[in-house]
Amino acid sequence: MLPAALWLGVFFVIPFYSLLATSLYDPQGSVLTGYDVTYHVANFWDALREHWDELWRSLWYAGVATVICAVIGYVLAYAIAFKAGRWRNFLLVLVIAPFFTSFLVRTLSWKLILADDGFIVDALQTVHLMGDDDRLLATPIAVIAGLVYNFLPFMVLPLYASLEKIDVRLIEAASDLYASPSRGFLKVTLPLSMPGVVAGTLLTFIPAAGDYINAQLLGSTNQRMVGNVIQDLFTDTGDYAAAGALSVTLMAIIVALVVIYIRKAGTEELL
Repeated sequence: MLPAALWLGVFFVIPFYSLLATSLYDPQGSVLTGYDVTYHVANFWDALREHWDELWRSLWYAGVATVICAVIGYVLAYAIAFKAGRWRNFLLVLVIAPFFTSFLVRTLSWKLILADDGFIVDALQTVHLMGDDDRLLATPIAVIAGLVYNFLPFMVLPLYASLEKIDVRLIEAASDLYASPSRGFLKVTLPLSMPGVVAGTLLTFIPAAGDYINAQLLGSTNQRMVGNVIQDLFTDTGDYAAAGALSVTLMAIIVALVVIYIRKAGTEELL
């Protein structure tokens, strides 16, 4: 366990300690004059009070994107695991193919797809589902669409790994016992695939909640997420104390939500 312990120590424990110390800086300090660790716990309350809207928006966007990814990802993973046959490996390659392109380029492509003069907006306006002055870009729809696209593989792969392990004879047994396809799915397939569902939702929700690229490129100031605020505090305003406090607060909220979710899902062994 020594290599893993060293890895966690260097790349997790030490950075986390540095971030925690940053969150307790004296808020009166600055990049020029320096900061002192004064254990100013009020930094957390100030960060939460001033940026609650962005924090709530991040959790909401991430939650909606995770639900959409779960629905799309389950259908796709189920088709690959049980219906793809000899095309299974090819479809898996297509799932991970977007990772061959940078995250930034993939998001910029959505900016072109959802542009006001793009084919999607033109098609929706043609069938009168959108008005002439309506738009998709710089709206919550665009940001959530970007999150879904970028993080969908994180949902599909754990689901596929879980579904692929299911013994098809169990599904056949449900049918032999006069269970309808929907009842067999709810009573056999879905419960056996729950580890994949839980892993996929965690791998999707956690990075989506801290993402800022999609909101920056596909949204506007009205769609700013907490990641955008943290980036600005660190790089533009130089308010390290507020940035550190907001980062630790986000981490604490996500950890609490993850623990509650895992216990509610009945998979405490993942802890």
